[in-house]
Amino acid sequence: MKILYLECSMGAAGDMITGSLLELVDNKSDFLKKINSIGLSDIKIIMETVKKCGIVGTHIRVNIHGSEEMPLYEKAKKYNYASYRDCNHKYTNLYKIENIITNLNISKQVKKNALNIYQLIAEAEANIHGKTIEQIHFHEIGNLDAIVDIVSTCILIEIISPQKIIISPINIGSGFVHCMHGTLAVPAPATAFILKNIPIFSNNIKGELCTPTGAAILKYFATHFQLMPKMQIQKIGYGMGAKNFDAPNCVRAFLGKTINSHIKTNECIVQLQCNLDDMTGEAVGFAIDILSQKGALDVFITSIQMKKNRPGILLTCICNENKSDFFAELILRYTSTFGVRKTICKRYTLKRKTIIHETAYGKIQIKIAEGYNIKKSKPEYDDVAKVAVINNIPFHEIVNNLKGNK
Repeated sequence: MKILYLECSMGAAGDMITGSLLELVDNKSDFLKKINSIGLSDIKIIMETVKKCGIVGTHIRVNIHGSEEMPLYEKAKKYNYASYRDCNHKYTNLYKIENIITNLNISKQVKKNALNIYQLIAEAEANIHGKTIEQIHFHEIGNLDAIVDIVSTCILIEIISPQKIIISPINIGSGFVHCMHGTLAVPAPATAFILKNIPIFSNNIKGELCTPTGAAILKYFATHFQLMPKMQIQKIGYGMGAKNFDAPNCVRAFLGKTINSHIKTNECIVQLQCNLDDMTGEAVGFAIDILSQKGALDVFITSIQMKKNRPGILLTCICNENKSDFFAELILRYTSTFGVRKTICKRYTLKRKTIIHETAYGKIQIKIAEGYNIKKSKPEYDDVAKVAVINNIPFHEIVNNLKGNK
């Protein structure tokens, strides 16, 4: 299984995510050619190789009318504006953004993903401002560079086509952030709303590390939020942010595959056991039937020697962990034992499926198991037995015929 893991130990912004994903694709020039021809006029997307804290990565720069768009607080500071509203900033709404994205020269799936990401942002803005989605306005998030970040990420996800996307806990930073509405605590309200039910943390780094755009992209595409899983890494990408900190300001992307993806190693089962020396074979057989009929994974007996040199049997019942009390009670009820031993185990199992095989004698279910570059198959006993009886043919003859038709 192809896995994309995004490490967000320095937060995430749209350009950082885009840069990290771009480093994973084979032909970066094809992507740049594509993104620069999707239908956004006077926009040029540039890929830059930058170094932060000695680490080389990719920074995505969006030039609008020949210059890079800057945050409002930087523009106000640069030109000594009294407030952000003096920047002659143009805001937009969700309808206008949807119209822009819908008319881009991109696939239907990319359009759908980009619009859904903006829907997450719109819901957050509407909630924190106490308005409807139709009433809210976008400021920085509505800029063309934000649209480019979101659409670029969606295109790269389509190119990479991971089967699972896992995101690390997200560093949100600390301190305050400047925006159109004033100076707000980190995380900004919209970011905090989007990050609900997602693992986040903050350390001593001052500044906004996770933006609303970055948070929405991660939330939308994430399959899971967790630490790096067991995986075989094939490619690593570093997407650099614009700011400089004591640590490399980047999103790190790992592309790889699961190890032995057909094998389940985390499945817990319970082994229930008791020694028996005072039950008849018929009574033991009846107890085994009861346990099997009630859904035990397996039931079997083993000959043992007990105290005073008496021959006895070891009854073993294997079941799911959440049903151990149920099966322990059955063993105590239907056998002569006074106690049951419980052992919790983890087991390795091959991935299994069942197919229906058409034969000259009728339909027979075939169980197939795969993993460790191993493939096994076995006909269902009850089906073979039924067909053997109906056609008056020996059991082994049908099995051998099935092997010959593989």
